[in-house]
Amino acid sequence: MSKIKKLLVANRGEISLRIMRTAREMGIATVAVYSEADRLSPHVLFADEAVCLGPPASNKSYLLGDKIISFCKELGVDAIHPGYGFLSENADFARKVQEAGLIFIGPSPEAIEIMGSKLAAKQAVGKYNIPLVPGTEEAISDIPVAKARASEIGYPILIKASAGGGGKGMRVVENEGEFEEQMQRAVSEAQSSFGDSAVFIEKYISSPRHIEIQVLGDQQGNIVYLFERECSIQRRHQKVIEEAPSAVVSPEMRKAMGEAAVGVAKACNYYGAGTVEFIVDENLNFFFLEMNTRLQVEHPVTEMITGKDLVREQILIAEGKALSFTQDELKINGHSLEVRVYAEDPRNNFLPDIGRLETYRRPQGPGIRVDDGFEQGMDIPIYYDPMIAKLITHAENRNAAIEKMVRAIEDYKIVGIQTTLDFCKFAITHEAFRSGAFDTKFVENYFNPSVLDQEFSDSELELISALAIEFFTKNKPTGNLQSKSADNKESAWRNRFQ
Repeated sequence: MSKIKKLLVANRGEISLRIMRTAREMGIATVAVYSEADRLSPHVLFADEAVCLGPPASNKSYLLGDKIISFCKELGVDAIHPGYGFLSENADFARKVQEAGLIFIGPSPEAIEIMGSKLAAKQAVGKYNIPLVPGTEEAISDIPVAKARASEIGYPILIKASAGGGGKGMRVVENEGEFEEQMQRAVSEAQSSFGDSAVFIEKYISSPRHIEIQVLGDQQGNIVYLFERECSIQRRHQKVIEEAPSAVVSPEMRKAMGEAAVGVAKACNYYGAGTVEFIVDENLNFFFLEMNTRLQVEHPVTEMITGKDLVREQILIAEGKALSFTQDELKINGHSLEVRVYAEDPRNNFLPDIGRLETYRRPQGPGIRVDDGFEQGMDIPIYYDPMIAKLITHAENRNAAIEKMVRAIEDYKIVGIQTTLDFCKFAITHEAFRSGAFDTKFVENYFNPSVLDQEFSDSELELISALAIEFFTKNKPTGNLQSKSADNKESAWRNRFQ
């Protein structure tokens, strides 16, 4: 076993800060890397040391694996944590880290390779009797053969890129007449997005839920599951609201999904923190989708309901230590929600927004957590993912966690850019969400930008009216109102109610 003394975080923003805070608690020195656009970012200022990788573009900074490894050698670094995104699921990078005599805080390169290909992953888990969506088990490029297989499976079907993610290289085909055109598009997008044109066919599940299981495995072969996360509220096939546990998963279903997830991990000799994703149909039948061989953006909700620091566990596993707890010792405590605060405009098809954080005030209070990487006055760069923060709440039950999240969203003050906060408030207060009767088509089925145009609810208007009456009763105007207003750049009303 190797004790890590100095850790480089090969990432940026909130996840870098998240990892560094745990490392500091464990007595591990930290090194930040940054691009020229991030030179004054909080993660850079928090670290014990920091080095510049290059210009803002990712391919000239955060994706320079060889340069990152060379800095590790110069600075006496023991280990690299890749966070998520960038190099986190790059098997070649993980292998180079190990070859350089460093510890890669993540799974083996071989596990990354297997699970990095949806086809290879399906083939690997086949012997563990894990439910799979009906479809092809190999890449398919011959259009007549593919069309015949699609007819056997039954329309609608889904054409998916083997190396895909985030909805890229994915096409829904409703009937045979659309097949050839949609397949050509999927192949072209897969090649341009991932450098791999391989596609396969699956039965399209029309009203799916996206439910995933967090797993932890050590290098001694012990694997546990830390329950499920519901991730069905999405836009552009990417998550925006997550919760744990799911409102529809029974204890029996939870156990079955958890054991299936452990089987997936065993199929690739997995160690570290990973997530096994399932698609769930309207009858609550679940099917293996893919495995993400890294920490997930939504990991905080699992931490809140289990009391386990997943980054700490990752580091201990990387050092060679065995898991300190068993499956039977893991319990669900309460309920947790996470909303992703993106610099996006929900009124304009969730297009990214850029600008300066003129006002940035985080919500506070018991059961409220904010993981972010920005401060007031900073600019939102155009070069990276538009996520500003993750807002997490935890309470004794689901309704209490929702109410706490509503209050936290209302207390989160961001001025200068458009964000997804209003949409998230709309979503978690919608009857479909409250009842648990929703799926990945929530935005398509329920969201219209016009619902965000009512700036205040009736209760908020009543409160404002009452406060206004109280204010003007206690502050009766005297003298020349016009000259007084001209002397004050900002009114007392604005100062009171901002």
